[in-house]
Amino acid sequence: MATKQPAMSPSDFPIEEVLDRATGPRRTEAEELLTLFKEVSGKEPVVWAKRILGFGEYTYRYESGHEGRAPLLAFAPGPRQHTIYLNNDFSEHWPDLMEKLGKHRASKVCLYLTRLTGIDRDVLRELLERSLAETQTG
Repeated sequence: MATKQPAMSPSDFPIEEVLDRATGPRRTEAEELLTLFKEVSGKEPVVWAKRILGFGEYTYRYESGHEGRAPLLAFAPGPRQHTIYLNNDFSEHWPDLMEKLGKHRASKVCLYLTRLTGIDRDVLRELLERSLAETQTG
């Protein structure tokens, strides 16, 4: 019997279909994010869970014994916002960057950007670089 793939796993789902989830000016912004993530990670995008563009991959293991795979860097374009996946508690780790970033919302691992308008691209790049470095050494 074949084992079921976890929902959060890489696939050969078309990248363009994920980018097309963003419409209007957000679609152009999704292309900008794609370029930025490729530059920072040095990796080509792979679709995870049919909606997330992941760059690189690592394996994690919790103290409970649960383990899995995740992208080193990732974002999900959408019709209302872009969701950028960073390392745990990034906003608490780097308040200096969060203050300078521009209009955003944040949760434990997600940075939500309604638009890239008003977002400091250099600060966003630094967030990605720090998150990537921490994930690779974590």
